[in-house]
Amino acid sequence: MGQNSSQAANMTSPVRIIVVGAGCRGEIYSNFGAIHPERLKVVGVADPRKFARTKLQQQHHIVDENIFEDWHTMVEREKFADAVAICTPDRLHKEPAVAFAKKGYHVLLEKPMATTAEDCTAIVEACTQSCVMLSVGHVLRYDPVTHKIKELIDAGAIGDVMHIQHLEPVGFYHFAHSFVRGNWRNEAESSFALLAKSCHDIDLIHHWAGARRCVKVTSFGSVSHFRKKDKPAGAGNRCLDCSIEADCPYSASKIYMDRVKQGNTGWPVSVICPNSFPDIESVTEALKTGPYGRCVYECDNDVCSNQVVNMEFEGGLTAAFSMVAFTEEICKRKTTIYGSKGELSCDGHEVRVFDFLTQRSTKHTPHSGTPRRFMSMSGHGGADYYLMDAFVSAVANNDPSLIRSGPEETLLSHLLVFEAERSRLDGRVVYCGDVGHSSTTKNTLP
Repeated sequence: MGQNSSQAANMTSPVRIIVVGAGCRGEIYSNFGAIHPERLKVVGVADPRKFARTKLQQQHHIVDENIFEDWHTMVEREKFADAVAICTPDRLHKEPAVAFAKKGYHVLLEKPMATTAEDCTAIVEACTQSCVMLSVGHVLRYDPVTHKIKELIDAGAIGDVMHIQHLEPVGFYHFAHSFVRGNWRNEAESSFALLAKSCHDIDLIHHWAGARRCVKVTSFGSVSHFRKKDKPAGAGNRCLDCSIEADCPYSASKIYMDRVKQGNTGWPVSVICPNSFPDIESVTEALKTGPYGRCVYECDNDVCSNQVVNMEFEGGLTAAFSMVAFTEEICKRKTTIYGSKGELSCDGHEVRVFDFLTQRSTKHTPHSGTPRRFMSMSGHGGADYYLMDAFVSAVANNDPSLIRSGPEETLLSHLLVFEAERSRLDGRVVYCGDVGHSSTTKNTLP
């Protein structure tokens, strides 16, 4: 990534970007401009929430005339930036992405691209027709460790790839926060879990498979444990009024209140107080009245808490992905890739390659140069920083090759996610590219 930075350093003025959606992701991406003001300047923000947009305005000294409640008003203005970061809720991605692309803005779009295959396709078409760059927030593509896996595969370190095993451990309290109580708990309001949480992972598998197309897919998963019938006897409807709260690992008091008492006001505490800075008083009020104080067995969640996806690619390559809510580790992916000449494994920090011929192991520990200031507010092992580094360099140098999560390949991996979910819902093998929803005899699972 150092090459990108040096290229951008030759530019005479910073890339100007506007932010649509000033929540957690919008703030994280914007932070790149605070660290590298010579490379990126945030010049506008749109968000219906006064607190969120004012916070971003103050952080980046944005003039009042470029602050908007509604992005529709912003896009009607004469173009006043080079790029836009779209960080709205999942179901509100397509309309602004298409509108700003048609206006000539390069687009940084938070994942998932959209919540339907048709909307994803429309976004790609709009960007292509308008000749603007599209970078999708598949930040793991930019993580030094996962990128090293791709480099080793392409260099032939393990020969021909035969099988990929990939695990995403979501984390017990992370799942309760985001997918039981939080913004992604209900498919009608957001999207299904495989798209909202694990499109990262299907994208990585698709990426590691290289030019081979996925030909068929199966998937299984369900809502487990976080249901009314699993509610312990004596439990209340809210954690602050629950007689057995002390014995519940998913207690909102433990997840949020204990953290703020220790002075930890970042994620996930920051999320539950959208209209104020989190402190004891505001967090207490949020848990008394807001969605994050609800009993996990009394929520309107309907997204899978565990899911498996099995894939077969051209040439016989197979892949197996598992997403599990009930884990100690939070999103520390584990990967094993089996090749004809060796085996590659990764624990999220280090890549190990075992060579069948020499029977020796080689370890690779990619260096992360993410600034500490960025790491303090960002997840994904600092990969958000590298995504922004690439996008800003691409715009500054008019070089879309610097973007690793561009339109065509990202669209294909999203379509694979939709195919996998169709398999889960229909209970059958889905032959990729078969747009029909009815199964034939050979498709039907026993």
